[in-house]
Amino acid sequence: MMRYRPTPPGARNEPPPADDAPAWVTGAVPDGWFSERPEVVIDRDEIIIWGRLPEPSLGDDATEADRAAAQAGRINQFREDTRDDRIRVARQIEHRYQRKVAWGLRCGDTSELFTHLAAPVMTRLRQPERQVLDTLVDAGVARSRSEALAWCVRLVGEHTEDWLADLRSAMTKVDELRRQGPDTTPNAGE
Repeated sequence: MMRYRPTPPGARNEPPPADDAPAWVTGAVPDGWFSERPEVVIDRDEIIIWGRLPEPSLGDDATEADRAAAQAGRINQFREDTRDDRIRVARQIEHRYQRKVAWGLRCGDTSELFTHLAAPVMTRLRQPERQVLDTLVDAGVARSRSEALAWCVRLVGEHTEDWLADLRSAMTKVDELRRQGPDTTPNAGE
């Protein structure tokens, strides 16, 4: 008999695993929406579904500006045409995986992410770190400390993508091994 154990105050309620989300999303997305299998990006708070749309054919005499405008138009039209169906699919995903869902579209060189989550993050910074953020604000790189911190995180992410990918892979392997091990929760099996 499992006993109810409330989440202690201040503890985070983790959403269920989403290991099968890419496959589930691929099955849930209507055929013909995208020109290739959607890319599904998952974290604790959000699932982003990136779909690629076929490029509009403009002919050989089209300029780069024409191509960019046509790609943006294709993305906008898809967004409008599929709104109700995307909401329906997103609700199913949110219920199954207990995360918010965002949609992103790529067409040629144009990418647009819409209805995505901006999660607040609390941190304690000492004066040297605050001075870095204030310098970015004073230089006009960011409008606020919050925006400066987001800028720093993006910069680090761009320059360490391989290392972060290796780390994520290692964490996935640890999670797999942990799930294969014995249940060590108190009173397990009661």
